[in-house]
Amino acid sequence: MSDRNIDLLGFDVAESDEGSGGHDEQTRRQRRTPPRRRRLRRALIIAGVLVLLVVLSVGGYVGYLGWKVSGNVTQAELLPSAPPPTTALDGTPIQVPAAGNGTNFLVVGADSRGKNDRGRADVIVLVHVPADPTSIQMIHFPRDLFVAIPGHGKNKINAAYAYGGEPLLVETIQNLVGIKIDHVARTDFDGFKNMTDAVGGVRVYAEEPNDASGNGGTAIKKGWNDLNGTQALAFVRERYELSQGDISRGRRQLAFVKALLLKATSPETIRNPLAIARFADAATKNLVVDKGLSIGVMKDYALELRHIRASDVVFATAPFTGFGSDPNAGSIDIVDTQGMKLLGDALRKDRMDDYLDVFVTP
Repeated sequence: MSDRNIDLLGFDVAESDEGSGGHDEQTRRQRRTPPRRRRLRRALIIAGVLVLLVVLSVGGYVGYLGWKVSGNVTQAELLPSAPPPTTALDGTPIQVPAAGNGTNFLVVGADSRGKNDRGRADVIVLVHVPADPTSIQMIHFPRDLFVAIPGHGKNKINAAYAYGGEPLLVETIQNLVGIKIDHVARTDFDGFKNMTDAVGGVRVYAEEPNDASGNGGTAIKKGWNDLNGTQALAFVRERYELSQGDISRGRRQLAFVKALLLKATSPETIRNPLAIARFADAATKNLVVDKGLSIGVMKDYALELRHIRASDVVFATAPFTGFGSDPNAGSIDIVDTQGMKLLGDALRKDRMDDYLDVFVTP
């Protein structure tokens, strides 16, 4: 990892508390401009899973919360029957290790109407937990990534979810990257509204303003905004009024993730049993996981990750070379074949720290 002080989302931070005032934040707003293929970072749905692990491991209410979470979480057949691939995207032979090189979780964020409605896969993030869990890497897969979908030809990656749910999406990503995905979790956007309200709202930074005429339906000012659950949901959904559309929305989602993580793990929340219970309930109410991801397994991971610091969790985007169009799929993101091979190699060898870069924003 880098010697720089980098926070949970890969952001440079100072010694003072982030939420103490606008001046310290504004002095940190200068950021490196990443390559175009690194700019789309959509990690919204990870917040619920990650924060829940942190809260469970440091809150001291594991017994009660475990009972509460058990009643909320649904287990389903989310993994494919097809084995992992034997060749990389470019045809190079590969050997996918069965175990020992870390664990890969696929987290799907669906814009749905509950557990029984599949909805759309608006967020697709691969979470890699190394065998020695001193860090966590999260790789976002842009939903317009143009890939081969088993049995359906080439299309946007979120079409795999539409065609065959999580099993087909998992198989598609395994073939794309050359890895084995061990566990799957799906949640929805409404959970984030409830999580925000459970911690009493969040203070989030907006890089640009928007009025209420866009698809979010809520006016946001440039700078710091204090948002309740309904306002936060509008904040992360808005794209029509933003300068770079979906890319700008992705940056907003990161800002919200950061704000929610900070609030959910703040002393005022951790020391409040009722707040923790409300948050755990909200985070898991619409959570669906694969049948191998039991509550006991979740607790084991929570204990393994209890010493993870903000600077130990970093984000990246699955590599693509640019944008194009397809007669059937419409606007697409073009896969970087060589970059995808490097990503798969790093994951298989459990050496993601050597692969990732950082992304700096307030």
